Order: sequence, then structure tokens, then C-alpha cells
Amino acid sequence: MPPKRPAPLLQDSQLSLFEAQADVAPADPGAARSRRELWLGQHCVGYELRRARRRSIGFVVGPQGLRVSAPRWVPIGEIERALHHKGDWILRKLVEQRERQQRVQAARIDWADGGRLPYLGQPLTMVVAPAAREVTWHADTRELHLPLPHGAGPEQIRDLAQAWLQARAREDFLPRCHRFANQLGVAMTSLRLSSAQTRWGSASANGAIRLNWRLIHFAPAIIDYVVAHELAHLREMNHSPAFWDTVRSVLPDFERARDALREESIVVQ
Repeated sequence: MPPKRPAPLLQDSQLSLFEAQADVAPADPGAARSRRELWLGQHCVGYELRRARRRSIGFVVGPQGLRVSAPRWVPIGEIERALHHKGDWILRKLVEQRERQQRVQAARIDWADGGRLPYLGQPLTMVVAPAAREVTWHADTRELHLPLPHGAGPEQIRDLAQAWLQARAREDFLPRCHRFANQLGVAMTSLRLSSAQTRWGSASANGAIRLNWRLIHFAPAIIDYVVAHELAHLREMNHSPAFWDTVRSVLPDFERARDALREESIVVQ
């Protein structure tokens, strides 16, 4: 009699605010893949099944939908029972993923004359202005005049607008950092801007702070939250209750901004 195989364990895909998504085991180049469908309640859910060298059944819900990884020896019936067992979680994650994709699409910037992009939580309009000598921000009309010729391409408009945004980001973030550092009684040694796709900010024990320049797209309250979050790490290098109490000491209602940030998406460039 062959040895009894262990029952597969279920693994969930989780998203973290400041970290990249934790995926299942690395893809096996030799793994067999197939497309299948299954009814979960009143919903017909398509999924990709990947047979791999692993000991458990894993689920990942991403932009391409549901992906299931399972050991080669687990029969389809057992995989489907696992899917039904996690049906509510799967449906919830699929809805969340669809809503996120809709937000990303809505945030996509048209890099063209008359295109709009968010700046400090409000839209501004990019205007190609051949007569201008430098990039000029007109706060009354919320127009960003770019010294480019008519017919300038998307890359030219994007590069010039982003250079302006990055300069404004440093000007905006630095006073916020100094203000919260003073309130928290911590020493920030440096501020650097990042272009990370999965992190809004980070803090090092030596006092160095990194902030994603794309935060300049968001409302000031959200920027304050990320700045306070990172500076609070200079007192508590963890996410313990003591850490959150530290954040709350300078932002009593930080949860509101944290929830708003979770609803935002990094603007597609």
C-alpha cells in the first residue's frame, strides 16, 4: 500500500499597505496549466489551474483573475471542494480586484495637451504653451503650462510634467517631515524620493526617510499620514500597538487617511 498523502493545506493571498503582494511559491517552468470553470453559488468563476511541485493548494487573485496551484497528486474533486470551502473569500477578492482595476483605469493619465492629472487631490490641466519659457503653474485656473511646441508627443509632455511634480513633491514633503519629526521628537537625517510601485514610504534606523514622489497626486491628509507613519518608525520599528499609538499622538484620526489611501491606486504612468 502506498503511503498516505497528507491533506493539502489552504493558503490565502494577502495584500499589505506598504509591502509587495505575497505570492505563492515561484512558478515551476514545467508545471501543467489548464483553464477551468466552477460555479460558486450563483457565479461562474473561471480560473487557471497550475499543477506544480508543492505540498498545498494555493489561491491567488490578481489582475488576470483566479489562479490555483495544486500538487500533481491532488484530484480535481478535492481541488473543487477547496474552492467551494473558500468560495466567499474568492468572490470577495475577485470583486475587490475588479474595483481596483476600474480605479486604475479611471486614474490613467492622458499625456496630451488638455490632459488632466491629480495634484494634491485635485485635478489640474496640462496646457502646451510654445511661448512659455518655463513650466508655470496657474493656481487660479488649475492649469500647468508646459513650454513645448504644438504637436509635442506624450513622452515629452509626461517627462516635463513629472519633473515638475517631483520638484513640487520635495518642496511639499520636506516641511511636513520637519513638522512631524519635531512633534514626535525624532531626528530625520535625510529625505529621498522614490518611484517604487509597491511602497509609499520607508524609514531606516539611521533616520533616513524615503517617500514615493507620486504621493503628490493625493490629498494633503493622505500625505500627512504616510509622513507620520514613516517618522513614527524612528521610535517604533514595527507595527505594534505602541507604534500605532505613536502615529495617533500626532494624527488622532489617522485611520480615515489610512482607509482613503487603501482606496487609492498609484497613478498609471
